[in-house]
Amino acid sequence: MLTFFVLLVIMRLVERGMIKRMRRLGRNTRTVTLVGSDKELRRIYEYLMDDPTTGYRILGYYADKEVKKARIPRLGTKTGLLDDLENGVEVNFGDEMFVCMSRMEGEAIRLLAQHCDDQVTRFYYVPLSVESIPLHLEREFLNDIEIFTTHKSPLEIPTNQALKRVFDIVFSVGALILTGLMFPLIYLMIKIQSPGPIFFKQLRTGVDGEDFLCYKFRSMHVNKDADRLQATKDDPRKYPFGNFMRKANIDEMPQFWNVLKGNMSVVGPRPHMLAHTEQYSKTVHSYMARHFVKPGITGWAQVTGFRGETKELWQMEERVKRDIWYMENWSIWLDLRIIWLTFKTLFVHDKNAY
Repeated sequence: MLTFFVLLVIMRLVERGMIKRMRRLGRNTRTVTLVGSDKELRRIYEYLMDDPTTGYRILGYYADKEVKKARIPRLGTKTGLLDDLENGVEVNFGDEMFVCMSRMEGEAIRLLAQHCDDQVTRFYYVPLSVESIPLHLEREFLNDIEIFTTHKSPLEIPTNQALKRVFDIVFSVGALILTGLMFPLIYLMIKIQSPGPIFFKQLRTGVDGEDFLCYKFRSMHVNKDADRLQATKDDPRKYPFGNFMRKANIDEMPQFWNVLKGNMSVVGPRPHMLAHTEQYSKTVHSYMARHFVKPGITGWAQVTGFRGETKELWQMEERVKRDIWYMENWSIWLDLRIIWLTFKTLFVHDKNAY
């Protein structure tokens, strides 16, 4: 088996070497025609020509304005080319054509694409640099209209929303039954170690940026800083059983009531206190985009090392990146994986859980 693998690797290397040599000699190449003079097309040209082993040979370019210091021939004007095509003149485009024209010239672009199809020439459209936007955009269709969005999530699909909601209801009912069984012990331990209410209630930022009342078992002594300061590793506000609840995620269990009500989901970006939403929305790029989906009791950021205190800005930036990644890559299997990784912390405590 090992011998076969080594021979396969050697054959691949020899094959690649032979192809590169053939292309340097001008064989096994693809011919290309360029239409336009925009700088985006020049970038295409430089990419194709920088490495001769890629096998591209540029026939020339059509442009109404001559490109200064061009190393390839100007075959004619763009206007002249379109006139020739409309008059039935045969023009050789080669194997591939790259066209960089304004979208306002849609009819001319369509004409070029049609003639490429007729010649079995591959057609590529390159947006003008002034029409290019420095954003990662996802394509969608509104009826038959092509549109682009910055964030596209599987949870925009109604069937996925329904699946996630049914899962949330079933899971939260089971979790609340378990919480009810544990409640007498939790009640006694909190009352013995820290006078005050059993539950901690706090306004947090939810889906679409709307505030909601989030529930937890109180894991800290009653204090005036609860609505502005995150918990730290050796936070004096914590009491022993509260510290244990935080490490084992027990303090979060009342949030299954939030899930049942529809404020939260079992899995999603963790909801932040209002003070932190105000702070980080001004300093972290796309921070508010994490609120396109419901917040969760646990999330992808939490099981990949970004749970707990965010001492430095980069930590919150990484958390937001993971929240957005989760939103854009959601599946029920991803939710189950996150739940399993969270469940493991009951036995192997997360070092960031404090």
